[in-house]
Amino acid sequence: MAMIPFTRRLRNLAAADPDRVAVTCAHESLTRAELLRRGIDLAVWLRERGVVERDMVTVAAPNSLDWFVAYVAIWLLGAVPQPISSRLPQREIDAIMDLANPSAVIGVPEGSIDGRLCVPMGFRAPHAGAAGDDLPEVVSYAWKAPTSGGSTGRPKLIVSGDPAMLDDEAPTPLLLGNDGCIVMPGPLYHNGPAVWSCQALLGGNHVVVLPRFDAEATLAAIEEYGATSLYTVPTMMKRIWRLPDEVKFGADLGSLRVVWHLAEPCPEWLKQVWIDWLGADRIYELYAGTEAQTATVITGQEWLAHRGSVGKAAPGTVKITDADGNEVPVGEQGEVWMRSTRDTPTYIYVGADARTLDGGWESLGDMGRLDADGYLYLGDRAADMILSGGANIYPAEVEAAIQEHAGVHSCAVIGLPDDDKGNAIHAIIEADEASFDLDELRSFLAERLVVYKLPRTFEFVDTPLRDDAGKVRRSALRAERLGTE
Repeated sequence: MAMIPFTRRLRNLAAADPDRVAVTCAHESLTRAELLRRGIDLAVWLRERGVVERDMVTVAAPNSLDWFVAYVAIWLLGAVPQPISSRLPQREIDAIMDLANPSAVIGVPEGSIDGRLCVPMGFRAPHAGAAGDDLPEVVSYAWKAPTSGGSTGRPKLIVSGDPAMLDDEAPTPLLLGNDGCIVMPGPLYHNGPAVWSCQALLGGNHVVVLPRFDAEATLAAIEEYGATSLYTVPTMMKRIWRLPDEVKFGADLGSLRVVWHLAEPCPEWLKQVWIDWLGADRIYELYAGTEAQTATVITGQEWLAHRGSVGKAAPGTVKITDADGNEVPVGEQGEVWMRSTRDTPTYIYVGADARTLDGGWESLGDMGRLDADGYLYLGDRAADMILSGGANIYPAEVEAAIQEHAGVHSCAVIGLPDDDKGNAIHAIIEADEASFDLDELRSFLAERLVVYKLPRTFEFVDTPLRDDAGKVRRSALRAERLGTE
């Protein structure tokens, strides 16, 4: 094992092939040498204005070349990149500023955040000259510190337990290789897209990031750049699958070696059609939290033998318990607990406490079960479960059935107070209400769900209910409808 800093790897890559394209966004690109040069220039500029080793630096840039330049600059200073959405409401920005206390915020207008150095989008630091050559080699103690609102909606930082170092002799993680291209349609402020993009970049791959997800543009990018890897979430998979056949099947996707999907439950029908389309050998699913206590991975071939599973974890790293913390028998659903086998923490929370059991077990609030072979099957978040008429109903199962309908763009299912059943199932649907046949949808769902799981009420909206990373905050949707925001 030969551990080296991320920044040394980037310097080595630039020295080996300076003109090879490193990142592309909206048909603008930076070569390896250009990315490193701009990162050095920004690092020197930030250092001159007080950013030092171990500082947090918030990155509010949307998907762009600026995002990658910012990360390189931050690592060069030994600081910690702390990504956030560029569209956060001011109240949430203020809360994150209190938690992270960053010395700079990149991607926001000058003077827009009191007391912080603000670096606007499109800013180009002056050439650092000799000052850039004198940057000492330092290592960020944490290579990332993304935020998460979880089920509470209150932001917290999840500071990585890994420094900005890698094994220079190990294969690039996530089957990315070191000679290919990844198409990234997801938002880089989310952990998955950032991890896949950074690992691909550090592996020497070409990272093609879309400004925002677009189904047809994703296929076009795979074809144009000869992508070998694709990152998706099931929401993206569905929107791509719903493209006209001449667009979907007309795209040349022969270069793809691996298609990853993660971040939200994937309906079985959707996974099956992608396997039928691209082949089981190219489809991979990963389940893990940003906290990275452990992870499961399942190949398309394995999934066909264990339909609905998200894979098998390393022995001793996943268990299922009842509400009292007692381990349940094989096949019985309960709360999913995970633990790391490392000697050092995989993460540190700022602004929250982990949910723990004795023995190093931690829960992210997911429900699930293990089969006799050790394969994990997920249910839903415990906090999102709906208790209706004495039955436990998991929104993801109902949403999967609704999403199967061709007229539905996205959906979310919540429970609303009901005098009779305690909670009634309420479906919020993104669709064209004027042309939607609700009776036909009810019949459609009746063929797929038991009676007590059928929504009692429906609501139509014209805006997406999930973000580009496939995330939905059901607690916030419920609060909006109850007027308890």
